[in-house]
Amino acid sequence: MELKKIALNDVHVALGAKMVPFAGYNMPVRYTSDIEEHNTVRNAVGIFDVSHMGEFMVRGDGALELIQRTTSNDASKLTDGKVQYSCFPNDEGGIVDDLLVYRFSEQEYMLVVNASNIDKDWEWLTSHNTEGAELENISDQLSLFAVQGPKAAETLQALTSVDLASMAYYTFVKGEFAGLQDVLISATGYTGAGGFEIYVKNEDARQVFDAMMEAGKAFGIKPIGLGARDTLRLEMGFCLYGNDINDATSPLEAGLGWIMKFDKEFTNSENLKAQKAEGVRRKLVGFEMLDKAIPRAHYELVDATGATIGEVTSGTMSPTLGKGIGLGYVKQEMSKPGTELYVRVRNKDMKAQVVKLPFVKK
Repeated sequence: MELKKIALNDVHVALGAKMVPFAGYNMPVRYTSDIEEHNTVRNAVGIFDVSHMGEFMVRGDGALELIQRTTSNDASKLTDGKVQYSCFPNDEGGIVDDLLVYRFSEQEYMLVVNASNIDKDWEWLTSHNTEGAELENISDQLSLFAVQGPKAAETLQALTSVDLASMAYYTFVKGEFAGLQDVLISATGYTGAGGFEIYVKNEDARQVFDAMMEAGKAFGIKPIGLGARDTLRLEMGFCLYGNDINDATSPLEAGLGWIMKFDKEFTNSENLKAQKAEGVRRKLVGFEMLDKAIPRAHYELVDATGATIGEVTSGTMSPTLGKGIGLGYVKQEMSKPGTELYVRVRNKDMKAQVVKLPFVKK
Protein backbone atom coordinates (compact mmCIF):
# COMPACT_ATOMS: atom_id res chain seq x y z
CA MET A 1 0.00 0.00 0.00
CA GLU A 2 1.35 3.42 -0.92
CA LEU A 3 2.24 5.63 2.04
CA LYS A 4 0.09 8.71 2.57
CA LYS A 5 1.91 12.04 2.72
CA ILE A 6 1.11 14.84 5.14
CA ALA A 7 0.79 18.32 3.60
CA LEU A 8 4.30 19.44 4.62
CA ASN A 9 6.09 16.20 3.70
CA ASP A 10 8.57 18.01 1.43
CA VAL A 11 9.23 20.73 4.03
CA HIS A 12 10.32 18.09 6.55
CA VAL A 13 12.55 16.38 3.99
CA ALA A 14 14.16 19.78 3.23
CA LEU A 15 14.71 20.29 6.99
CA GLY A 16 16.74 17.09 7.03
CA ALA A 17 14.16 14.83 8.67
CA LYS A 18 14.61 11.08 8.57
CA MET A 19 11.25 9.94 7.21
CA VAL A 20 9.77 6.57 8.20
CA PRO A 21 6.49 4.74 7.57
CA PHE A 22 4.18 5.21 10.57
CA ALA A 23 0.46 4.35 10.70
CA GLY A 24 0.31 4.35 6.90
CA TYR A 25 1.95 7.79 6.58
CA ASN A 26 5.44 8.95 5.67
CA MET A 27 6.41 10.71 8.90
CA PRO A 28 9.44 12.58 10.31
CA VAL A 29 10.95 10.41 13.07
CA ARG A 30 13.89 12.73 13.84
CA TYR A 31 15.80 15.73 12.49
CA THR A 32 18.94 15.68 14.65
CA SER A 33 18.87 13.25 17.57
CA ASP A 34 16.02 11.98 19.73
CA ILE A 35 17.74 13.12 22.93
CA GLU A 36 18.45 16.63 21.64
CA GLU A 37 14.88 16.99 20.38
CA HIS A 38 13.46 15.60 23.63
CA ASN A 39 15.45 18.10 25.71
CA THR A 40 14.43 20.97 23.42
CA VAL A 41 10.75 20.28 24.28
CA ARG A 42 11.34 19.71 28.01
CA ASN A 43 13.40 22.91 28.38
CA ALA A 44 12.25 25.32 25.65
CA VAL A 45 9.89 24.71 22.72
CA GLY A 46 9.52 22.31 19.82
CA ILE A 47 7.03 21.81 17.00
CA PHE A 48 5.66 18.41 15.98
CA ASP A 49 3.79 17.90 12.73
CA VAL A 50 1.17 15.34 13.74
CA SER A 51 -1.10 15.84 10.73
CA HIS A 52 -1.51 12.07 10.45
CA MET A 53 -4.03 12.13 13.32
CA GLY A 54 -7.69 11.59 12.43
CA GLU A 55 -10.56 14.05 12.92
CA PHE A 56 -14.27 13.27 12.71
CA MET A 57 -17.05 15.85 12.98
CA VAL A 58 -20.25 14.73 14.74
CA ARG A 59 -23.23 17.07 14.30
CA GLY A 60 -26.96 17.29 14.75
CA ASP A 61 -29.64 16.29 17.26
CA GLY A 62 -28.20 12.81 17.83
CA ALA A 63 -24.56 13.93 18.16
CA LEU A 64 -24.24 13.85 21.95
CA GLU A 65 -26.28 10.66 22.24
CA LEU A 66 -23.97 8.84 19.80
CA ILE A 67 -20.85 10.05 21.62
CA GLN A 68 -22.33 9.09 24.99
CA ARG A 69 -23.14 5.58 23.80
CA THR A 70 -19.81 4.87 22.10
CA THR A 71 -17.35 6.56 24.48
CA SER A 72 -16.61 5.74 28.12
CA ASN A 73 -16.31 9.26 29.56
CA ASP A 74 -19.29 11.53 30.19
CA ALA A 75 -19.44 13.97 27.28
CA SER A 76 -22.58 15.60 28.71
CA LYS A 77 -20.25 17.30 31.21
CA LEU A 78 -18.52 19.18 28.38
CA THR A 79 -19.30 22.84 27.73
CA ASP A 80 -18.41 24.80 24.58
CA GLY A 81 -14.64 25.16 24.24
CA LYS A 82 -13.83 22.16 26.44
CA VAL A 83 -11.92 18.98 25.52
CA GLN A 84 -12.22 15.54 27.10
CA TYR A 85 -10.00 12.45 26.99
CA SER A 86 -12.01 9.27 26.42
CA CYS A 87 -12.00 5.87 24.73
CA PHE A 88 -14.19 3.69 22.53
CA PRO A 89 -14.66 0.42 24.44
CA ASN A 90 -15.34 -2.65 22.27
CA ASP A 91 -17.79 -5.48 22.94
CA GLU A 92 -15.08 -7.85 24.18
CA GLY A 93 -13.74 -5.73 27.06
CA GLY A 94 -10.89 -4.10 25.11
CA ILE A 95 -10.40 -0.70 23.51
CA VAL A 96 -11.17 0.25 19.90
CA ASP A 97 -9.16 3.48 20.38
CA ASP A 98 -8.47 6.31 22.79
CA LEU A 99 -9.49 9.77 21.61
CA LEU A 100 -10.19 13.41 22.40
CA VAL A 101 -13.71 14.86 22.27
CA TYR A 102 -14.02 18.59 21.44
CA ARG A 103 -17.33 20.37 22.03
CA PHE A 104 -18.07 23.31 19.71
CA SER A 105 -21.75 23.51 20.61
CA GLU A 106 -24.59 21.37 21.88
CA GLN A 107 -24.94 19.94 18.38
CA GLU A 108 -21.35 19.95 17.11
CA TYR A 109 -18.34 17.93 18.28
CA MET A 110 -14.98 16.87 16.90
CA LEU A 111 -13.38 13.54 17.73
CA VAL A 112 -9.59 13.28 17.36
CA VAL A 113 -8.41 9.70 16.91
CA ASN A 114 -5.14 7.86 16.37
CA ALA A 115 -3.76 7.76 12.84
CA SER A 116 -3.40 3.98 12.83
CA ASN A 117 -7.10 3.60 13.69
CA ILE A 118 -8.79 6.14 11.40
CA ASP A 119 -10.52 3.56 9.17
CA LYS A 120 -11.36 1.22 12.07
CA ASP A 121 -12.77 4.06 14.20
CA TRP A 122 -14.78 5.49 11.31
CA GLU A 123 -16.34 2.10 10.67
CA TRP A 124 -17.05 1.66 14.39
CA LEU A 125 -18.69 5.06 14.70
CA THR A 126 -20.78 4.81 11.53
CA SER A 127 -21.96 1.28 12.36
CA HIS A 128 -23.16 2.51 15.79
CA ASN A 129 -24.82 5.67 14.45
CA THR A 130 -28.45 4.72 15.07
CA GLU A 131 -29.27 8.29 16.19
CA GLY A 132 -28.90 9.70 12.69
CA ALA A 133 -26.07 12.04 13.73
CA GLU A 134 -24.32 13.72 10.82
CA LEU A 135 -20.79 12.32 10.55
CA GLU A 136 -17.93 13.75 8.49
CA ASN A 137 -14.39 12.39 8.28
CA ILE A 138 -12.21 15.48 7.80
CA SER A 139 -8.89 13.74 8.52
CA ASP A 140 -7.45 14.40 5.05
CA GLN A 141 -8.40 18.10 5.10
CA LEU A 142 -6.55 19.16 8.25
CA SER A 143 -2.97 19.63 9.34
CA LEU A 144 -2.17 19.48 13.05
CA PHE A 145 0.86 21.00 14.78
CA ALA A 146 1.74 20.37 18.41
CA VAL A 147 3.83 23.23 19.79
CA GLN A 148 5.08 21.94 23.12
CA GLY A 149 7.39 23.09 25.90
CA PRO A 150 7.65 25.74 28.64
CA LYS A 151 8.22 28.45 25.99
CA ALA A 152 5.25 27.44 23.80
CA ALA A 153 2.85 30.18 24.99
CA GLU A 154 5.48 32.91 24.58
CA THR A 155 6.35 31.61 21.12
CA LEU A 156 2.78 31.58 19.84
CA GLN A 157 1.52 34.72 21.59
CA ALA A 158 3.10 36.92 18.91
CA LEU A 159 0.84 35.24 16.33
CA THR A 160 -2.55 35.70 17.98
CA SER A 161 -4.70 38.11 20.01
CA VAL A 162 -6.01 35.14 22.05
CA ASP A 163 -4.55 35.30 25.58
CA LEU A 164 -2.77 31.94 25.53
CA ALA A 165 -1.34 32.11 29.06
CA SER A 166 -4.86 32.24 30.51
CA MET A 167 -6.12 29.18 28.60
CA ALA A 168 -6.81 26.27 30.96
CA TYR A 169 -5.53 22.77 30.13
CA TYR A 170 -7.99 20.86 27.92
CA THR A 171 -9.77 23.94 26.58
CA PHE A 172 -9.74 25.39 23.06
CA VAL A 173 -10.72 28.51 21.16
CA LYS A 174 -11.20 29.44 17.53
CA GLY A 175 -9.41 32.65 16.79
CA GLU A 176 -7.12 34.68 14.57
CA PHE A 177 -3.70 33.07 14.26
CA ALA A 178 -0.72 33.78 11.99
CA GLY A 179 -2.86 36.07 9.83
CA LEU A 180 -5.67 33.54 9.40
CA GLN A 181 -9.19 33.57 10.85
CA ASP A 182 -10.94 30.71 12.70
CA VAL A 183 -7.85 28.68 13.56
CA LEU A 184 -8.48 26.06 16.26
CA ILE A 185 -6.03 26.61 19.14
CA SER A 186 -6.15 23.85 21.74
CA ALA A 187 -4.36 23.74 25.12
CA THR A 188 -3.61 20.04 24.80
CA GLY A 189 -0.62 17.86 24.06
CA TYR A 190 1.04 14.52 24.61
CA THR A 191 4.34 15.54 26.20
CA GLY A 192 3.61 16.78 29.72
CA ALA A 193 5.71 19.84 28.87
CA GLY A 194 2.70 22.11 28.33
CA GLY A 195 1.79 23.82 25.08
CA PHE A 196 -0.80 23.92 22.34
CA GLU A 197 -2.12 22.04 19.34
CA ILE A 198 -3.02 24.04 16.25
CA TYR A 199 -5.51 22.69 13.69
CA VAL A 200 -5.40 24.33 10.24
CA LYS A 201 -6.56 23.53 6.72
CA ASN A 202 -3.91 21.79 4.64
CA GLU A 203 -3.68 24.76 2.27
CA ASP A 204 -2.72 27.01 5.21
CA ALA A 205 -0.26 24.59 6.79
CA ARG A 206 2.90 26.08 5.26
CA GLN A 207 2.01 29.65 6.21
CA VAL A 208 1.29 28.64 9.82
CA PHE A 209 4.34 26.37 10.17
CA ASP A 210 6.71 29.04 8.84
CA ALA A 211 5.15 31.71 11.09
CA MET A 212 5.56 29.49 14.19
CA MET A 213 9.16 28.60 13.33
CA GLU A 214 9.92 32.30 12.87
CA ALA A 215 8.16 33.32 16.11
CA GLY A 216 10.02 30.64 18.04
CA LYS A 217 13.52 31.56 16.86
CA ALA A 218 14.16 33.69 19.94
CA PHE A 219 13.23 30.71 22.16
CA GLY A 220 15.28 28.09 20.31
CA ILE A 221 12.36 26.35 18.59
CA LYS A 222 13.15 23.22 16.58
CA PRO A 223 11.10 20.76 14.54
CA ILE A 224 10.67 17.55 16.56
CA GLY A 225 10.12 14.02 15.29
CA LEU A 226 8.08 11.03 16.44
CA GLY A 227 11.10 9.55 18.25
CA ALA A 228 11.15 12.31 20.86
CA ARG A 229 7.34 12.36 20.99
CA ASP A 230 7.52 8.76 22.19
CA THR A 231 10.14 9.35 24.91
CA LEU A 232 8.31 12.49 26.11
CA ARG A 233 4.94 10.74 26.44
CA LEU A 234 6.57 7.74 28.12
CA GLU A 235 8.19 9.94 30.80
CA MET A 236 4.62 11.07 31.64
CA GLY A 237 3.29 7.51 31.66
CA PHE A 238 0.81 8.28 28.86
CA CYS A 239 -0.56 5.20 27.06
CA LEU A 240 0.20 4.68 23.38
CA TYR A 241 -2.42 2.80 21.38
CA GLY A 242 -0.96 -0.33 19.83
CA ASN A 243 1.64 -0.63 22.62
CA ASP A 244 0.06 -0.13 26.05
CA ILE A 245 -3.60 -0.38 25.07
CA ASN A 246 -5.30 -2.27 22.25
CA ASP A 247 -8.36 -4.31 21.27
CA ALA A 248 -7.58 -6.86 23.99
CA THR A 249 -6.63 -4.61 26.95
CA SER A 250 -9.26 -3.52 29.44
CA PRO A 251 -9.33 0.23 30.18
CA LEU A 252 -9.47 -0.71 33.88
CA GLU A 253 -6.28 -2.79 33.59
CA ALA A 254 -4.65 0.13 31.80
CA GLY A 255 -5.33 2.54 34.68
CA LEU A 256 -7.98 4.37 32.67
CA GLY A 257 -10.73 3.85 35.24
CA TRP A 258 -10.95 7.64 35.61
CA ILE A 259 -12.44 7.92 32.09
CA MET A 260 -15.04 5.21 32.75
CA LYS A 261 -18.28 6.87 33.86
CA PHE A 262 -20.62 4.09 34.94
CA ASP A 263 -23.59 6.33 35.73
CA LYS A 264 -24.44 6.15 32.02
CA GLU A 265 -24.69 3.26 29.57
CA PHE A 266 -22.04 2.78 26.91
CA THR A 267 -20.61 -0.11 24.87
CA ASN A 268 -19.91 -3.06 27.19
CA SER A 269 -20.40 -0.89 30.28
CA GLU A 270 -22.18 -3.66 32.24
CA ASN A 271 -19.24 -6.07 31.88
CA LEU A 272 -16.69 -3.35 32.65
CA LYS A 273 -18.68 -2.32 35.71
CA ALA A 274 -18.62 -5.93 36.92
CA GLN A 275 -14.88 -6.07 36.28
CA LYS A 276 -14.40 -2.95 38.37
CA ALA A 277 -16.37 -4.44 41.26
CA GLU A 278 -14.47 -7.72 41.02
CA GLY A 279 -11.04 -6.11 40.63
CA VAL A 280 -8.62 -6.64 37.75
CA ARG A 281 -6.15 -9.53 37.65
CA ARG A 282 -3.39 -7.60 35.93
CA LYS A 283 -2.42 -3.96 35.87
CA LEU A 284 -0.39 -1.60 33.74
CA VAL A 285 2.49 -0.25 35.85
CA GLY A 286 5.42 2.06 35.42
CA PHE A 287 8.85 0.76 36.41
CA GLU A 288 12.37 2.20 36.62
CA MET A 289 15.50 0.17 36.02
CA LEU A 290 17.76 -0.29 39.05
CA ASP A 291 20.33 -2.17 36.94
CA LYS A 292 21.85 -0.52 33.89
CA ALA A 293 19.64 -1.65 31.03
CA ILE A 294 17.08 -0.35 28.55
CA PRO A 295 13.70 -2.11 28.60
CA ARG A 296 12.04 -2.59 25.21
CA ALA A 297 8.52 -3.54 24.15
CA HIS A 298 7.82 -7.30 24.44
CA TYR A 299 10.72 -7.99 26.83
CA GLU A 300 9.60 -10.42 29.52
CA LEU A 301 8.95 -9.22 33.05
CA VAL A 302 9.84 -11.83 35.68
CA ASP A 303 9.93 -12.14 39.47
CA ALA A 304 12.94 -13.04 41.66
CA THR A 305 12.46 -16.75 40.90
CA GLY A 306 12.52 -16.11 37.14
CA ALA A 307 8.80 -16.83 36.73
CA THR A 308 7.06 -14.71 34.07
CA ILE A 309 4.75 -12.07 35.53
CA GLY A 310 4.09 -9.97 32.42
CA GLU A 311 5.74 -8.11 29.58
CA VAL A 312 7.02 -4.66 28.73
CA THR A 313 4.62 -2.68 26.51
CA SER A 314 6.76 0.49 26.15
CA GLY A 315 10.33 1.16 27.25
CA THR A 316 13.19 3.56 26.68
CA MET A 317 16.19 5.29 28.20
CA SER A 318 14.69 8.40 29.81
CA PRO A 319 16.66 11.45 28.61
CA THR A 320 15.45 13.46 31.62
CA LEU A 321 16.19 10.83 34.29
CA GLY A 322 19.19 9.18 32.65
CA LYS A 323 17.89 5.66 33.34
CA GLY A 324 15.74 2.99 31.75
CA ILE A 325 11.98 3.32 32.26
CA GLY A 326 9.04 1.32 31.01
CA LEU A 327 5.38 0.40 31.17
CA GLY A 328 4.11 -3.14 31.33
CA TYR A 329 1.30 -5.37 32.52
CA VAL A 330 1.96 -7.40 35.66
CA LYS A 331 -0.15 -9.54 37.99
CA GLN A 332 -2.19 -7.41 40.37
CA GLU A 333 -0.14 -8.54 43.41
CA MET A 334 3.07 -7.25 41.76
CA SER A 335 1.68 -3.80 40.95
CA LYS A 336 2.41 -1.82 44.12
CA PRO A 337 5.03 0.98 43.93
CA GLY A 338 8.30 -0.26 45.42
CA THR A 339 7.77 -3.85 44.21
CA GLU A 340 10.97 -5.29 42.74
CA LEU A 341 10.79 -7.13 39.45
CA TYR A 342 13.20 -8.04 36.67
CA VAL A 343 13.32 -7.31 32.97
CA ARG A 344 14.74 -10.15 30.88
CA VAL A 345 17.22 -8.44 28.56
CA ARG A 346 18.93 -10.87 26.17
CA ASN A 347 18.51 -13.76 28.64
CA LYS A 348 19.80 -11.72 31.59
CA ASP A 349 17.42 -10.67 34.36
CA MET A 350 17.96 -6.99 35.16
CA LYS A 351 16.51 -5.52 38.35
CA ALA A 352 13.79 -2.86 38.24
CA GLN A 353 11.12 -1.51 40.59
CA VAL A 354 7.52 -0.42 40.19
CA VAL A 355 7.10 3.36 40.60
CA LYS A 356 4.18 5.77 40.77
CA LEU A 357 3.49 7.58 37.49
CA PRO A 358 4.44 9.97 35.99
CA PHE A 359 8.16 9.14 35.89
CA VAL A 360 9.00 12.84 35.51
CA LYS A 361 7.15 15.00 38.00
CA LYS A 362 6.13 18.44 36.75
